[in-house]
Amino acid sequence: MCIGIPMQVLAEGEFQSLCEGGGRQAMIDMRLIGIQPAGAWVLVFRDAAREVLSAERAEQIQAALEGLGLAMSGELDVDHLFADLVGREPQLPDFLKGST
Repeated sequence: MCIGIPMQVLAEGEFQSLCEGGGRQAMIDMRLIGIQPAGAWVLVFRDAAREVLSAERAEQIQAALEGLGLAMSGELDVDHLFADLVGREPQLPDFLKGST
């Protein structure tokens, strides 16, 4: 399984950009999403950007990753890191709902 990490573009390039996130800086392949300006947020899988993110969405993903890490270490108080999910009922995607 591959987990996407939100990273912020520090310096743009034609095919690769210097990005920072997840506690590291790396040259990230930008060919799938195109050139992004410094300050843009991207979702990175195995050093390749796959999606452009809003700052808010990048923050949500980073909080969820932090919550996952805490839960794996035995911490039980992680609800505040999943604010967009707490109190929400699970919903099936439209293609699984079937026709009525």
